[in-house]
Amino acid sequence: MIDYRIEVGDAHAHRFVVTLKVAQPAAEQVFSLPVWIPGSYLVREFARHLSPITATQGGQPCEVRCLDKASWQVRCAGEGALTLRYEVYAFDTSVRAAFLDASRGFFNGTSVFLKAHGFEAQPHRVKITGLPRGWSVATALPAVKVNAQGVGDYVAADYDELIDHPVELGTFWRGAFTVRGVQHEFVVAGAPADFDGQRLLDDTRKVCEAQIAFWHGRRKAPFQHYVFMLNAVEDGYGGLEHRASTALICSRKDLPRQGRPLNQDAYTTLLGLISHEYFHTWNVKRLKPVAFDPYELSRENPTRMLWFFEGFTSYYDDQFLLRTGLIDAATYLKLLARTVNLVLAAPGRLQYSVGQASFDAWTRYYRQDENTANATVNYYTKGSLVALALDLSLRALPARGDGQLPSLDGVMRRLWALGRAITEADVTQALADEAGAPPKGAKTTDALAGWQTALHAWTEGTGDLPLPELLSEHGVAWSTKAGSLAQQLGVKLSESGGALKVQAVMHGGAGEEAGLSAGDELLALAGWRLRKADDLTTWHDASRAQPLLLARDGRVLTVSLPALQGRALSPAAADVVTLMPADSPQPEALQRRRAWLTR
Repeated sequence: MIDYRIEVGDAHAHRFVVTLKVAQPAAEQVFSLPVWIPGSYLVREFARHLSPITATQGGQPCEVRCLDKASWQVRCAGEGALTLRYEVYAFDTSVRAAFLDASRGFFNGTSVFLKAHGFEAQPHRVKITGLPRGWSVATALPAVKVNAQGVGDYVAADYDELIDHPVELGTFWRGAFTVRGVQHEFVVAGAPADFDGQRLLDDTRKVCEAQIAFWHGRRKAPFQHYVFMLNAVEDGYGGLEHRASTALICSRKDLPRQGRPLNQDAYTTLLGLISHEYFHTWNVKRLKPVAFDPYELSRENPTRMLWFFEGFTSYYDDQFLLRTGLIDAATYLKLLARTVNLVLAAPGRLQYSVGQASFDAWTRYYRQDENTANATVNYYTKGSLVALALDLSLRALPARGDGQLPSLDGVMRRLWALGRAITEADVTQALADEAGAPPKGAKTTDALAGWQTALHAWTEGTGDLPLPELLSEHGVAWSTKAGSLAQQLGVKLSESGGALKVQAVMHGGAGEEAGLSAGDELLALAGWRLRKADDLTTWHDASRAQPLLLARDGRVLTVSLPALQGRALSPAAADVVTLMPADSPQPEALQRRRAWLTR
């Protein structure tokens, strides 16, 4: 048994105090801290927030030697238990690390719990103590002996489980519901006094019920207790999945409130986030890529399959809002069109496959800058469209010999039934087994070969997906209209304080040809002052080149904005896609649409 004690040291200094005890250490015991947290694919160097580590054995100090940026070796002074003490600076408001101030505390084990090498498989016990008066604890970590506020002892089966249970501390709102015998808790920090917690509980319950049924039918979920931890802040959004909980962050104004109008779009986005992270409880936490079995937390741990584990989860998050009646088909198609437009707006999609983007997540997706749209493709959004293309391709096929109609749902359940980490070959085999035939239009009669070709083209190729045709077969019309002038020019603009600035320049567009750069302030077009994007539209003439006055690095420059008329536009789509139910679809297409978009 490895024992930890974590307590609030100095909340005003944002410091947790951690004590670690190893009963029978090695003569030269090694400890380390992860450099990244599963679900967030960036080396974050959590060890930079640790104070110097002190070690004692039998009351005598032991030498602590740093081996590398996140590992230490302790030379034991004799026999008996070895005790380490250190502090952790915690002032990261995200869901990825640790936070502590006078009103709230939060931590992930990857930020605070050193690993004792050689003892990873042993049980790990944690005592949470020393909390300010009135604070409570929320966590899915199994409790051993705690008081009514959750203060006390918890235990994990091993180190891997220990660091997969975040902990929320403070005076938060708390609610609960039960689904299939599994207790679900929802805690919200920072909620306003008129927060409508019951509305959020009721809507979340619908998602949980549907997802457990999706994976297990009438059987129980593979966890006994689940906790949603939501931090409501002035402005923020995000989530991180864990095996029996999720840490979420949202803007306070997005919460439902009693007696007040609901911002439906923002609330739908929050429900989509909740749905996304809950689906991860299966897809990536248990059904995972071979590269993550086990995780390598001392360095980057790449996989080419984030298009599946993040992208397919992104497809299903809004699908479950539709299936539970939390949104209607029109809203779902609007959300789907937004995803389509996000993908088409990035020229990088034509140069980088979603498989490569998955592998490069550590250096591209998680290190975004003004060139990101040109330098990669988003594996969340493009991956969700791959899932859509596969689902529609399967649904376009006739029933199998057993009378069942194929769908991506069946593929996911076939992969879950394997009970192990998976490869892309497993996905292809599951597609072939679910379909019982190759996709329509395949140049082979062999199901496996046909799905191998399609999946490889869509995940390792750089062409656009055949979504207009697939959606048409399902009674959904794909239409386009001209995008904003900024889109047509191949630039992203921002407005602030009467200044119109360039955020990004798309490769191959008119803005790039003119020599625009991120950070430029656009001052005047053809002699007319620019303060907002609408001004640009007002004075732009697509038929001819125009002088554009801009400020860059303290200098005022004039460039020539080329004519758009008759010009090939940027690989970033200059049109906006709209998805609507087709007015008069063929009977087969109408039947497919009902099966896909009806609860």
